[in-house]
Amino acid sequence: MREDVEALDIKDVTANWVNAEVLARQIDDRIKALADLSDTPLFFGRLDYLHAPGAEQAEGADGERFYIGRRHVHDGDGDPMVIDWRAPVSQPFYRASRKDPMDVGLRRRFGYTGGDLTAYEDEHLSDPEDPAAATAGKLLQREIERPRVGPMRDIVATIQPEQDEIVRSGLSGTVCVQGGPGTGKTAVGLHRVAYLLYAHRERLARTGTLVIGPNKSFLHYIEQVLPALGELSVRQATVDDLVGQVEVRGADEAAAAVVKGDARMAEVLRRALYSHVRLPTEPVVVVRGSRRWRVPAYELERLVGELLERDIRYGAAREALPQRIAHAVLVQMERAGEAPDDRVQDAVARNSAVKAAVKDTWPVVDPAKLVLRLLSDADFLAEHADGVLSADEQKTILWAKPARTVKSARWSAADAVLIDEATDLIQRTHSLGHVVLDEAQDLSPMQYRAVGRRCTTGSATVLGDLAQGTTPWATRGWDEALAHLGKRDGHIEELTAGFRVPTDVIAYASRLLPHIAPGLTPVASVRENPGFFEIRTVTEPAETVAACTRLLRHEGSTGLIAADARVPALAEALTAAGITYLAPGEETTRETRLTLVPASLAKGLEYDYVVLDEPQAVVDGEPDERTGLRRLYVTLTRAVSGLIVTHTAPLPAQLS
Repeated sequence: MREDVEALDIKDVTANWVNAEVLARQIDDRIKALADLSDTPLFFGRLDYLHAPGAEQAEGADGERFYIGRRHVHDGDGDPMVIDWRAPVSQPFYRASRKDPMDVGLRRRFGYTGGDLTAYEDEHLSDPEDPAAATAGKLLQREIERPRVGPMRDIVATIQPEQDEIVRSGLSGTVCVQGGPGTGKTAVGLHRVAYLLYAHRERLARTGTLVIGPNKSFLHYIEQVLPALGELSVRQATVDDLVGQVEVRGADEAAAAVVKGDARMAEVLRRALYSHVRLPTEPVVVVRGSRRWRVPAYELERLVGELLERDIRYGAAREALPQRIAHAVLVQMERAGEAPDDRVQDAVARNSAVKAAVKDTWPVVDPAKLVLRLLSDADFLAEHADGVLSADEQKTILWAKPARTVKSARWSAADAVLIDEATDLIQRTHSLGHVVLDEAQDLSPMQYRAVGRRCTTGSATVLGDLAQGTTPWATRGWDEALAHLGKRDGHIEELTAGFRVPTDVIAYASRLLPHIAPGLTPVASVRENPGFFEIRTVTEPAETVAACTRLLRHEGSTGLIAADARVPALAEALTAAGITYLAPGEETTRETRLTLVPASLAKGLEYDYVVLDEPQAVVDGEPDERTGLRRLYVTLTRAVSGLIVTHTAPLPAQLS
């Protein structure tokens, strides 16, 4: 298939050089999408149907079999050899069961080692007496527990029925997925994007798709999933990337960040912005030739009032005002017997008197300067935050040393979100067709609004775990989050089956749930392999390094996770022991499989084996105990096969 595309000659099929460039780019993208990945097999399953599928699956024939893979593959004659996992005929591979075989007689799973076919397993779904039924699923378990080196893999061969329902849900609705550690929520979100691009390719090609992650390390970890499924057009970004109109060089105290991230700040910004609109007190006199046309102040006031009542963007209203004034002049011209047309109206709108009136009545406002003034001028803030923020809250967000210019200001991440909100009040933000928001529990209400602006006419997939919220403004409930996102009608799903974290590890970490997220359903591990879990008392960093050395004897990746303040000492101990290590975001290799991870960057990452250093230090590294315990919950649940906890200080009481 790749050779067919490479052999295409477009010299005589394009009308001009622009069309030629566009077509060449599309061909290049198609060649990239068809690239062979040495460790990624083209097919992973087979379905043997009992009868010809119904009218909606007319391509099936009696007794026909379909091989299921990551993408569609056809032979030289164009006949399908592998069916895309997203096609309707592939759905029973994920949904069929002995209770509901969906007319499938046999489901076969193929096992691979390094890209080589090494095993297969059959399930005779229509035969309840099948002797292999008791051992079915071994390949599935082996694939789930396979050691991981390098970035995150797709889970297309192991998607479970409850995950598949979310993946295949429609484009029009927003879905929020609450999922604990190891439930596969991130993979579900990414595969949902791949499915939507398959089912609604033309629409999403026009409107665009976006995956939002918590940090660059996380995005680097997941960046190969969609290309492995043949999807190369999905953009990835952090929230900070989206709102990056100013350079972030400062940081807020927790109390200030909480207030700045509160949804009430949107009203403060709106008031401050529209305070620049001044009702006219003088008439506008337009001179055209020998005639003078006068628009009285009361009529100008009416025009301004109408624009304010329409609740349109500040900038759009400012652009509409000169046309409204010009129309009023044209009405007078028509009454005087003239016959002006649209060209005359445009000329009047550009008249110097009209432009001066608009400048005075509805001045241009720079969003960054607006936020700068709010955070620097106590009187200006008090005027527009009256009845919205308390006096103490206003004092909390005011800068101790006001900056003179936008460039000299030490903007924080929360300030950048305020500027983005102000920008949208002035000019509408472009909306995408679909947005995936991962680790959403850590976003502030204002950050949710910033994301929501990017999908006002589209839909979203929101992924997160309330128990892993580690910011002072962490999400309290998904209904509230969806409201800030502008998607109140979003559907909330919960994943509780744990496929990644070993049973003993998730059971130990779940001791923290009553203290960090009361009422949340604990994750139930469905792993057959319990993995291993140890707690060791140590006296020096060298003993923690020794635990890493032991784990590195196993195949797969190892993460050494520690409180941020303890990372330098552990780095020194690793170097002294002659062990090379990586930082989060750097890709593991067969030679270097250990990553030293600050606790603040552990969220969303996975390793086959983890050594967790000094749990109490992880808790103490956060501004309050609840946030610290949530951070500890995150670090305890990064292991796929085994966890060793090392400590000198006593363990947190909540783990006893």
